Amino acid sequence: MMPHSPSIVPEHTDREIYIVLDDFGLLAKVWRETNDADADRETLIQDLLDGQYEDPIRIVAFNTAQGWSRDVTKDIANELQEICAERGETPGSIEEFIREHARRRPTRQLRFQL
Repeated sequence: MMPHSPSIVPEHTDREIYIVLDDFGLLAKVWRETNDADADRETLIQDLLDGQYEDPIRIVAFNTAQGWSRDVTKDIANELQEICAERGETPGSIEEFIREHARRRPTRQLRFQL
């Protein structure tokens, strides 16, 4: 009888998982390893704000139970841009990422009646 190998598929598969393509310059561009418990959107955002990634260039979300994946780079960049604007500072590790991927929202001009 052959020994049973543990599954590499997470127990809770019906959820969004986020992975980051990180650029290490001359070394390589790599999809970063992420602990299964830390592959959610909230943790990803916090890790990006904390400088856990060298030079993030692409972010993909997927859900294997539902059978989909999509590029969420612009969505994450926009969210980071809003958070950084609220905080009044942008960590150097994500400045270029935000500059390249965030959609700048036009400033709204308020009208005053005279």
